[in-house]
Amino acid sequence: MNNPAIKKPSRAESLYLNVKEMAIQFTFKPSEKINEAELAQSLGASRTPLREALNRLVAEGFLDFTQGRGFSCRDLKPREMFELYQFRSILEVAAVRLACEQSTEQEVMELANFLDRTGPDEGGRSGEELVALDEYFHGQIMSLSRNAQMSKTLENINARIKYFRWVDMDSKRRKTQSEHRSIVQAMMARDADLAAALMNEHISRRLDQITAAVKESFSRINQDN
Repeated sequence: MNNPAIKKPSRAESLYLNVKEMAIQFTFKPSEKINEAELAQSLGASRTPLREALNRLVAEGFLDFTQGRGFSCRDLKPREMFELYQFRSILEVAAVRLACEQSTEQEVMELANFLDRTGPDEGGRSGEELVALDEYFHGQIMSLSRNAQMSKTLENINARIKYFRWVDMDSKRRKTQSEHRSIVQAMMARDADLAAALMNEHISRRLDQITAAVKESFSRINQDN
């Protein structure tokens, strides 16, 4: 039975979410000009709501707009990726500090149990599935900070770096899970300084590593399209 309290997204919202997912997954190649007429036809949408969705995605940083050229897919810029990771680190370091102060013992135990259930190995999971598990872990810590505005900001950052994280996640599951467990252990001990230091180290990436992964992203996008 449908829950009347749960509203289905409007047609305009569904269109926005559809195009957003295309931008996140780089269905459009980096810097590629978007043909509005063709996109509207493929999505079965009229130009006005599509233009609204595109403008919204420009404001959120998922697409670019240039006068005289129109809308285009965002480029994969190493410096931009570095800055987004840097911003993410600042947010999540603050979040884990707050979580150490405000979370209950049961909530931290549930986080540890999640790590036990999902295990340290890939387990045949796809890159997208591994990223989803990683995002869930970090999202749970953010939720324990009890700061809704920080949570919303992190959601936007995660969406903008999702494809890059898919590439970055490959062959790193075991190390990632080990680092996650160390963070949870610090939270259990209510050692906010240690948890913050571990989170910062976990997220931070050197610019040359990001450059290499962005190049790999270009390679994969060109293979997939």
